[in-house]
Amino acid sequence: MEKDKLLAKVNEIQWCHSIDLGDGVVTPGLSKTRPLGDHELPAMEGKSVLDIGGWDGLNSFLAEKRGAKRVVTLDHYVWGVDMSQRNLYWEKCKEKGTFPDYRLDETEFWDPTLPGRAGFDLAKEALGSKVEAKVGDFMKVPVDEIGVFDVVLFLGVLYHLRDPLGALEKVRSLTKEVAVIETSAIVVPGYEGESLVRYYSADELDGDFGNYFGLSEEALVSMLKCVGFQSTVTVAGPPVVKSTLFRKTRSKVYRLIVHAYV
Repeated sequence: MEKDKLLAKVNEIQWCHSIDLGDGVVTPGLSKTRPLGDHELPAMEGKSVLDIGGWDGLNSFLAEKRGAKRVVTLDHYVWGVDMSQRNLYWEKCKEKGTFPDYRLDETEFWDPTLPGRAGFDLAKEALGSKVEAKVGDFMKVPVDEIGVFDVVLFLGVLYHLRDPLGALEKVRSLTKEVAVIETSAIVVPGYEGESLVRYYSADELDGDFGNYFGLSEEALVSMLKCVGFQSTVTVAGPPVVKSTLFRKTRSKVYRLIVHAYV
């Protein structure tokens, strides 16, 4: 694709990820979260990789670049929900002080033409990628319809789900070797080392009604072992915080990355 034509298409899309499409064209991603580094990812050469909640496909294309033999991007929410209409509804809920009805996402706000997949499709074309797109609700699609993969990427998804333990159980059922879980986590000063779960009421976390739970590292590791992973390695853990035991304090939010092995 000619550079001018590609730039014009890029500018028509609202991107989550910043993806280098070559020839000096980088998509203007809104996400402030840095991509995972080499030390934060397992070996992928010759492996099959499933990227759950892949959105624009940044991590899927990265896996392909790292030598994965097959990569599948699974998503549906950001691909099919009309975000402009959903966001207007959320604003009205904020004004009224009410909780949104999440069931409207896949009914009233659902667009079967999948407008949110435009970024993934354009990036795939521009990169000449062979990454496969699979449309489906991660929690509802049967395992035999998705398949089992050597490496499963579960990045930035867990805290958006209403059933975190059930979600990790589903991840385990799809994983042959290792799953990479990256999530928004918590550490509470004075209670380091405790297995804690925090529920975010309404849009308390980042103004997003779709953020539900923050887990401590201990809680996530315990849950992973509960659903059948044999061992875990934390590659990005909690910050060091000043202990304030016996004094009321707020939890601190940080980025947690854990490799879970079958």
